[in-house]
Amino acid sequence: MSSISEDNAKQYGDSGKLAARARLHKEYTVAEIGWFAWVAQQLPLKSGDRVLDIGCGPGWFWAATTRLLLEGLDLTLADLSPGMADEAMKRCQSLPFGSVRGRQADAAALPFDDGSFDIVIGMHMLYHLPDPAVGIAEMYRVLKPGGFLAVTTNGVGNLRNLYALTTVFGSAPVDPAGVAFGYDTADQLMRSQIGNVMFAQHPARLRITDPEDVFLALTSYPPGDEASEAQLIEFREAIANAFEKGNGVLVACPYEVVQFQS
Repeated sequence: MSSISEDNAKQYGDSGKLAARARLHKEYTVAEIGWFAWVAQQLPLKSGDRVLDIGCGPGWFWAATTRLLLEGLDLTLADLSPGMADEAMKRCQSLPFGSVRGRQADAAALPFDDGSFDIVIGMHMLYHLPDPAVGIAEMYRVLKPGGFLAVTTNGVGNLRNLYALTTVFGSAPVDPAGVAFGYDTADQLMRSQIGNVMFAQHPARLRITDPEDVFLALTSYPPGDEASEAQLIEFREAIANAFEKGNGVLVACPYEVVQFQS
């Protein structure tokens, strides 16, 4: 859990470290529809809806899906990191929304009134909270009656053969985010607090052809970003061996899901 919840300021002061991990999905995903576009399809957005994106990061989702969305949305971009919220605002303010606001906000204590939003979205962020149940309760509190809440996360089996390489750092061979707030935990917490919850899984795989992108992604967060020189040498050897076994390709299956309450 320490790599998920205790180093957020260093990890998410800006989008630099996040970009190294996102590159794997951006460059190597094999799917009929990309992750962002697929998530956008799950959202019953209507023109004029008040939308809260909590843990918005640098706003990549909205920039990537603008052409798929209705104009006139009243969008609030909120993140614990002021740097992320500012970057998201700069990225989205020229897009065809009805209005765009940026706000520094703690997901465990949202600075919004009860029932403020038609749609609340939390994409791959609840595993950063010491207590994800508090974040779910806060999202539900600021949602209007009859509104739509969408939460995305990873399964424990997410990219298992990639995370197996990080054992050279002393890590468990699993996605730490999936362990902290994977599907089973998310499902249990959301059903216990909300009741009516549905689930969908994005059908995709990664076909990675550049070992350096694997190295950069998995050394962008603890403990890889603080590894010794000897560990980094061993890590590069492990990556090279994995690519050799795959004849120059490393195939991994992402396990990304969306759960939503309507």
